Amino acid sequence: MESNHSVTKVIKRFQDFRYKLVFEGLCIGAVAGLVVVLFRLILGKLEILLEELVVYVQVHPWFMAVWFLILLCGAVITTLLLKWEPMISGSGIPQLDGEIQGYFQQTWWRVLTAKFLGGIITIGSGLSLGREGPSIQLGAMVGKGFARLTKRMKVEEKMLITCGASAGLSAAFNAPIAGALFALEEVHKNFSVEILLSSMASAITANFVSRNVFGLKPVFDFSGAIAIPLSHFWIVILLGAVVGLIGVLYNFCTDRVQKLYDKIPSQFIRTLIPFMLAGLFLYFCPAVLGGGSSLVMDIADKIPLITLAALLVIKFAFSITSFGAGIPGGIFLPLLVLGALCGGVFHGIADALGSDLNLGALLILGMAGSFAAIVRAPITGILLITEMTGNFTHLMFIALVSLTAFTVADVCHAKPIYDQLLRRMLFKAGRVKREETGEKLLLETPIHLGSPICGKRIREVSIPDRCLIIAVKRGEIEIVPRGETKLEAGDGLIVLCDEAYSPEVTQMMEEQCKAVVAPDEF
Repeated sequence: MESNHSVTKVIKRFQDFRYKLVFEGLCIGAVAGLVVVLFRLILGKLEILLEELVVYVQVHPWFMAVWFLILLCGAVITTLLLKWEPMISGSGIPQLDGEIQGYFQQTWWRVLTAKFLGGIITIGSGLSLGREGPSIQLGAMVGKGFARLTKRMKVEEKMLITCGASAGLSAAFNAPIAGALFALEEVHKNFSVEILLSSMASAITANFVSRNVFGLKPVFDFSGAIAIPLSHFWIVILLGAVVGLIGVLYNFCTDRVQKLYDKIPSQFIRTLIPFMLAGLFLYFCPAVLGGGSSLVMDIADKIPLITLAALLVIKFAFSITSFGAGIPGGIFLPLLVLGALCGGVFHGIADALGSDLNLGALLILGMAGSFAAIVRAPITGILLITEMTGNFTHLMFIALVSLTAFTVADVCHAKPIYDQLLRRMLFKAGRVKREETGEKLLLETPIHLGSPICGKRIREVSIPDRCLIIAVKRGEIEIVPRGETKLEAGDGLIVLCDEAYSPEVTQMMEEQCKAVVAPDEF
């Protein structure tokens, strides 16, 4: 009877929750927006101090000894934070994916506190890390905190975590549409009206908070960028192919660097390496410090080709060394900078060959291609770059370069960076068999055209153990399933399962529902 009551409660709460989603998304967006805005403000002040320090040490080299001592203290504090809360390592997006899939359980207040402090220390010290990953994890933990404090059920909690993640990306980059789509394309990897509505509400609210503080100016102001002529579409394809290959190399090198770091037993030594490199680069090559947003605008002022090529190599190496250490910090901004550097080098070569292409346009396209190749979320990337630049003129070519880079990475069998990082985390943690918790989850999986179960009846579908198909969502209608109910492309299967088995159930249902093309159909 208790189990039946639990199931009934889940279904009733799921139906009622639809009407609360938008309001709760607004609340989470406001709080997450404030947290991320504070995070950005502090990092902005530290970036200004770092720029002043670069000038100061050129005149007073002796101060480098003091700076190295400060960096040493930063490495010590970061190590202590990692030992206190290991879930703050890296960008935080693999942890978010793992929590949504049921692999991890993050303690929201510990992660929120440690990630905030850790991100400020690492990024503020000049390591080649971005603010977006920490912002997404901070927002997600705001959503989880809201769910825990209001005693929401697991299925609701995961939606609210997603709301917070959308708000985090939106506030970090002033990109509300990309923030909402990120929740669908990267986190859940399927379309759900409930998640879309709640994420949109959260992302728009967070963006409103952010713009009230930072203004309406886009992150990258390329207002003077002239659209590339349609007759030059082949150049865009070539750029996409080049950036795609660099994206493949980036993912491969990141994996290799992480394995090298694994051979160092001391967490402190692993943390200290990128901090010391940041100290060296402060004096010898300050352009590669930090996420690199100012470097993108410097490229727009036409840095010489040789200098651009050198910066590309150094920034590439510094980024994977910083991120590979497993310290708090993201890769969105560094990978966008790498894409912009590729676009700048591409422009320099084209200019030497006599081609008159707009530099700003190539920087934008390089960033879009880099995101598509490394993250493998092209729709999010297209909208993210468009919102960050505030320019829709290049939308068609942004889509083309993203498609090309994505295809090149796919042909090379490169794994999406966050999937790669999640699998690595699971491998290191070990897959421990979990006991049933009694908590029930509702999972929704869309049926793709060409999937093995498309056109079959419910009784013909082999479903995983310990789960039950409780509804078939067809448009706005929810059908109570029977054995004779025929499944169609576009239907959403709503499955009830125990929380402990949600990762396995999700994987098996996605395998049955995704499109499969037989060899003889080519």
